[in-house]
Amino acid sequence: MIRSLFKFAPTVVPAIAACGLAMGATLAHADTFPSKPIQLVIPFPPGGATDVIGRLVGKKLGDKLGQTVVVDNRPGAGTIVGASYVAKAAPDGYTLLASSGTTFTVNPAIHAKLPYDPVKSFEPIGFTGRTGLILLANKDQPIGNLKQLVAAAKAQPGKLTYGSFGSGTTAQFAGEMLFNLAGVKLLHVPYKGSAPAMTDLIGGQIPFTVDTVAAAIPQVKAGKVKAIAVTTAKRSSLLPDVPTAAEAGVPGIDADTWLALVAPRGLPADVKQKLEKALAEVMADADTRAALVKAGFEPIEGNGAAVSAQITKELPLMRATAQRANITAD
Repeated sequence: MIRSLFKFAPTVVPAIAACGLAMGATLAHADTFPSKPIQLVIPFPPGGATDVIGRLVGKKLGDKLGQTVVVDNRPGAGTIVGASYVAKAAPDGYTLLASSGTTFTVNPAIHAKLPYDPVKSFEPIGFTGRTGLILLANKDQPIGNLKQLVAAAKAQPGKLTYGSFGSGTTAQFAGEMLFNLAGVKLLHVPYKGSAPAMTDLIGGQIPFTVDTVAAAIPQVKAGKVKAIAVTTAKRSSLLPDVPTAAEAGVPGIDADTWLALVAPRGLPADVKQKLEKALAEVMADADTRAALVKAGFEPIEGNGAAVSAQITKELPLMRATAQRANITAD
């Protein structure tokens, strides 16, 4: 027995030593990250809601990690430009993406090919906020609730229209889901952004729109537009008097716009753990939560696993909706 132990010792000892070195390297990596500034890619132009929230979270994240987080706006192609850049970056924690569900569930539903995979290309870190989607009406419209709208649409099939902030956006998806559940068809009118759609809604050029709660709040509170229903399962805490679609007579929809922080796939476990912990602390911070609410977003806490679960749940629903409503990338 003793001889056999000595016989294998020459191979066992180096193996043990190698394991020790590997563990030491991992611990060293965990202790040193981050040792330089972190690049935070936002796939939208400066000034928008995602950019504002991304910068806010990035600054707070940097404070927690003890390193500067440098924001890099890379807009284009419905977040594809920025997302593909991050997907191809080194998975070391120094390149992150702050984006909306568009990147992970909408783009795969409307594009036959993408330069990234919504699941395999990214390592989710956690949620950074969400805002509901809402059906709005021109204030002079005689229709004041969802039941009246459904009745009018059934009486005039294919005649009523609704606008959104773009073709293939979460707003169009929410509208098509809602009207499909209600058994009616409204003609979709895409705009190039929320602002022109809201302008035409207020001016009466279009009777209805689907927009984010964040964009709707000032106009609803000023009485410039009417809020019909939100498309989420629960009422928005930012517009608590507006009913859900289910409460208004059309159950079965739960659609919103959510934001998340992700890294390239292959992130070391210790780095991911550090980023998740820092982000959780940022999202629990009272000042961060107040700033999110001010921007029209509801603070939510959820780690990388929660983001992955959201993507897994939402992807088939978006693909089915795109096929049924013939939603494509223009």
